[in-house]
Amino acid sequence: MAIVVTFDVPEGGQDLYEAVIARVTDGMGFTRLADIPAAGLIAHIAGPREGGGWRVTDVWESTEALENWAKTLGPVLADLGFADLRPSVTPAHNVVVA
Repeated sequence: MAIVVTFDVPEGGQDLYEAVIARVTDGMGFTRLADIPAAGLIAHIAGPREGGGWRVTDVWESTEALENWAKTLGPVLADLGFADLRPSVTPAHNVVVA
């Protein structure tokens, strides 16, 4: 079952987001899903939060796919000072992609 994963980072911003992307893509950038070395990513949206901070929302094929990705993402977040950052995870009822 697909899941929706949302990271809300009140003290984060575009600079933090870009630093994470640079590390997980070896500096190649992220303009298509294939740029991220993670099986099971269906959609990715990132941008500023109302009132400040940053929000990243992903749709993953399964909890297992997210857990596999967390093995890569977790150490990067920890290295950048966000070891305790935890997303909200909810089941997706319907996922439609282009």
